[in-house]
Amino acid sequence: MAFLIDGKKISSQIKDELKTEIAEMKKKGTEVTLAVIQVGNDPASSVYVGNKKKACAYIGIRSLAYELPESTTEMELLTLIDELNNRKDVNGILVQLPVPAHINEKHIIEAIHPLKDVDGFHPRNVGALVTGEDGFVSCTPAGIIQLLKRSNIDIDGKECVVVGRSNIVGKPMAILLLRENATVTICHSHTKDLKEVCKRADILVAAIGKPKFFNRDYIKEGAVVIDVGIHRNEQNKLCGDVDRDDVMDLVSAITPVPGGVGPMTIAMLMYNCVEAVRLQKTER
Repeated sequence: MAFLIDGKKISSQIKDELKTEIAEMKKKGTEVTLAVIQVGNDPASSVYVGNKKKACAYIGIRSLAYELPESTTEMELLTLIDELNNRKDVNGILVQLPVPAHINEKHIIEAIHPLKDVDGFHPRNVGALVTGEDGFVSCTPAGIIQLLKRSNIDIDGKECVVVGRSNIVGKPMAILLLRENATVTICHSHTKDLKEVCKRADILVAAIGKPKFFNRDYIKEGAVVIDVGIHRNEQNKLCGDVDRDDVMDLVSAITPVPGGVGPMTIAMLMYNCVEAVRLQKTER
């Protein structure tokens, strides 16, 4: 039977470590502050923002909430970001995505100062990731590396296949695995013989946004499977990109959905907020 990689447990460990670190920082007069901006009231975004606020409260990060109406213009949002960029008491800025269609997401990401970009989406932070310099790493891929390491799953020298090439998960995931000395293949919608490529993987990262797409035909016996997808099935139950029931007797370890990758994303966001204080001190 496969080992279930417990994202809830590991994320709690990370948050408890950060809670202790923040308490020590406060004793020395340093407060960590995250500004969260939400434009409109998309229900899923509201849930995510609520979870981020709860995590901040738990570990001792001060959070500033900016809940803006759907009608907010791009210029109004950029003006707010500029104000927060210039505030010395704000360490991290997060704009909850997606933004309404009339706002250019690229402009918003690029407007956040790289040293306050705790999501790790700014081109400067993406460049730093590629070249191995200091910067923020996108939270979901960073969380996956922690899941593997804290579950004592060796990455060094392993054949890793990442299915999905998004800027938020697929591309940074591949680079982080390279950093850990894995041999990495990125697959996508144009990949030929996808099943055969996936079946080479010692570690398979599934991030294509298709419910239960990956069954046992895609997976090598004994592989470790990281399921990044999250969907609601016909019974309104959460499921991932992987058909877990079909592969449980085949894999050595797998992340559940829910309770796998999801909690780690928020834990690593909290980590990035603490990291922001260090990076900002270094820059000054």
